[in-house]
Amino acid sequence: MTSTKRIFLIHATPVAIAPINETFARLWPEAELCNLLEDSLSRDLRSAGQLTDDLKRRFCELARYARDAGAHAVLFTCSAFGEAIESSRRELDIPVLKPNEAMIDEALGQARTIGILATFEPSIGSMSEEFAKAADARGVQIRIVSGACPHALEALHQGDAARHDRLIAALAGQIEACDVLCFAQFSMTRAAEGARYASGRPVLTTPDSAVLMLRRLLEA
Repeated sequence: MTSTKRIFLIHATPVAIAPINETFARLWPEAELCNLLEDSLSRDLRSAGQLTDDLKRRFCELARYARDAGAHAVLFTCSAFGEAIESSRRELDIPVLKPNEAMIDEALGQARTIGILATFEPSIGSMSEEFAKAADARGVQIRIVSGACPHALEALHQGDAARHDRLIAALAGQIEACDVLCFAQFSMTRAAEGARYASGRPVLTTPDSAVLMLRRLLEA
């Protein structure tokens, strides 16, 4: 019988918590989840305008805390901190996942022109770099188009989930031609159906792919 796996979910915004917990409940209910929220990270990244050495250090400290608390794996849920998460991964001897890597692998398996939609605009640059590195590793050429709607995230923080979904659907309908749309934030997951309808394209979200990858890694 497989022992229970303790997964630390590290969040830089509170609106990422519900989507990933709901996905675990659906796809891997046996996992023991520990949610760690440090929402000054997103504010400080927005203020700095770039990923600083101090932000990277703070990410590593959070990852070490999770390991010392008995984590079998760590999943970061904010896509704007890719380089900091990579630094954390080099320091730990347990799986440390970036929020997007499983979805990126899925997207590259089916598309070469990829649309990235974000509600936290700094995520676009970080995620585009992740796509470029993954494409280089596969030896394929891709084209990235992107769009951001920060007002959708503001609406979600204010409790107006319906407006959040409408704004994302509107953006999806406006994005230029691409083969697939990828959501940059866990918190955007609830808007996937509307975005598919508005754009007429497949929409990939991060939580499902991330949970399934973690389960494969830890139950292998």
